[in-house]
Amino acid sequence: MKSTLAYLNSNDGSSLLALGETDRLIIDNASDVDRIQSFVDEHAGNYIFLGLSYDLKTSFLDSESNNPENMGLPLAFLWIPEIVAKIQENELLSIEQGQKTAKVESMIEAFFAKQDSDFTWNANVKARISKEQYFKTLGALRKEIQYGNIYEVNFCQEFYDDNFQMEDPEAAYFRLNNITEAPFSAFFNFDEFRILSGSPERFIKKVGPKLISQPIKGTRKRSADPVEDERLKNELLHDPKERAENVMIVDLVRNDLSRLAQTSSVKVDELFGVYSFNTVHQLISTVSCEIREDANFLDILKATFPMGSMTGAPKRSAVSLIEEHESFQRGWYSGSIGYIAPNGDFDLNVVIRSLIYNQKKKYLSCSVGGAITIQSDPEAEYEECNTKVKTILDRMHHG
Repeated sequence: MKSTLAYLNSNDGSSLLALGETDRLIIDNASDVDRIQSFVDEHAGNYIFLGLSYDLKTSFLDSESNNPENMGLPLAFLWIPEIVAKIQENELLSIEQGQKTAKVESMIEAFFAKQDSDFTWNANVKARISKEQYFKTLGALRKEIQYGNIYEVNFCQEFYDDNFQMEDPEAAYFRLNNITEAPFSAFFNFDEFRILSGSPERFIKKVGPKLISQPIKGTRKRSADPVEDERLKNELLHDPKERAENVMIVDLVRNDLSRLAQTSSVKVDELFGVYSFNTVHQLISTVSCEIREDANFLDILKATFPMGSMTGAPKRSAVSLIEEHESFQRGWYSGSIGYIAPNGDFDLNVVIRSLIYNQKKKYLSCSVGGAITIQSDPEAEYEECNTKVKTILDRMHHG
């Protein structure tokens, strides 16, 4: 059995564990994206696990990706697992795809045993751009907003270690999960790549004829003091800048979904929901629609990807300015990972709060970003980025 493995963990007790592969599709060139739908059609009735790079924008939005690229991940990777196991509280509930054998059971046990593995995390992570460069770029982006070219843009920076040996990726994932306990947490292991995701954000989900998107815009750190924690939560809910960011992206998502929706079916199910996670409070809205019968999986991606919460509005202008001002190719950061079920339903996350690693290159990447609007305070934005990355990396060192 190939060492390809995926673990999608909702942190509510239920999860999916995929082992091995019987078929795969790797897309390295934007001109080949139509093969995604062919692969999905060919394997209808099976579980398909997948990862998508933000740089699929080269095809979907005709936006070049020429910034330095260090990770080497493909634009898209789809595969059919040999085994898909439904897990409840770390115990095998059922085998959904493939055959249950003693070997499979022992592989599942071995994976969950990694929760208790002790390991050393000695990454020496540095920022790709200086604080001065960050401030200068924010100044340039705010000018673009003043000129009316964009309303909001998600500007990201990379933190990296280019000589890091990840000793035990599975154990490292479980440590990250203990830190974040996020609902769209995931671990992917294929070829030389390891993706450890503590994502709190859903990109898009399909349930029957319904599409659901849940963009996050608005963040406050958690406090150990309950009174202060409640104050931060209320501050987030009532902050005019955070609400403006959120509603702009909600409008963008409504617009994206309208390209796929049955007439008059796009609606905002929840606006400005405050959700609390281990490390942060988040402002999350939910937008849904009834999908047209002729819209397939690739149609949905073309209409909605990359997700508005990681680009800004309007999307095309924001993506163009991101390319101009960022110092790295995002790759799978702010891309998506998830699965398509045998009935064609799917659930895809947003790859944030994640550690992405290339074992051959010994290259570790942890990128973070924030929404820049006309009201953005550069010092506060810089601090928010540092809070997001340090919350993860400092605690990876100390368990």
